[in-house]
Amino acid sequence: MACLKLKKIEEFLQTVDGFENPNVTLEQYVTPSHIASRMLYTIQTNYNDLENKFVLDIGSGAGMLSIGASLLGAAHVVGIEIDSEAIEIFKNNIKGFEIENVDCVQWDVLYKESLNLERKFDTVLMNPPFGTKQNTGIDMKFLRTGLNCAQVSVYSLHKTSTRDHIKKKSVEWSVKSYVIAELRYNLPHTFKFHKRSSVDIAVDLWRFEIS
Repeated sequence: MACLKLKKIEEFLQTVDGFENPNVTLEQYVTPSHIASRMLYTIQTNYNDLENKFVLDIGSGAGMLSIGASLLGAAHVVGIEIDSEAIEIFKNNIKGFEIENVDCVQWDVLYKESLNLERKFDTVLMNPPFGTKQNTGIDMKFLRTGLNCAQVSVYSLHKTSTRDHIKKKSVEWSVKSYVIAELRYNLPHTFKFHKRSSVDIAVDLWRFEIS
């Protein structure tokens, strides 16, 4: 079971550095520490899918989920990220936490054939891009890649408004899926086109079981 209390995990994750120059095309938003901590704490305490597990963090960004998984006892964590600047921040965060069981690999998730990770990990984590007009459907592409990499389970955050679509895709892919938590994602003003200081978005934490 999780050896750290939820409050302590969130305190640790609040110190993780985020993106210095977020890329709008890549939809680079840091997973808020309160979301990440609750997500990871739920995964470990309810399903025991982090402690002593080999974990993959897809679209790892600055390393929020990877670091959290390590703090909760993962045997080894690999983050995959396309952006080289994000990878440098990820590596600096790892150094700051003095963690030795976390690595980051540069990889384009949409070209899975370039890296053989099929069924290599017990657990896959992700907070995929939600999908702007330019990136419609990218969240499902990330999810599909995650399902190919996992042996046991995939945990992923998605807008609540896409719940019916995800249920439909799960049936199509013959994957058991459950919403295990409903959360509020506070999206801060990050890019120039944002008109409000923040936006509160309803998100679901899904668990997908690999049979």
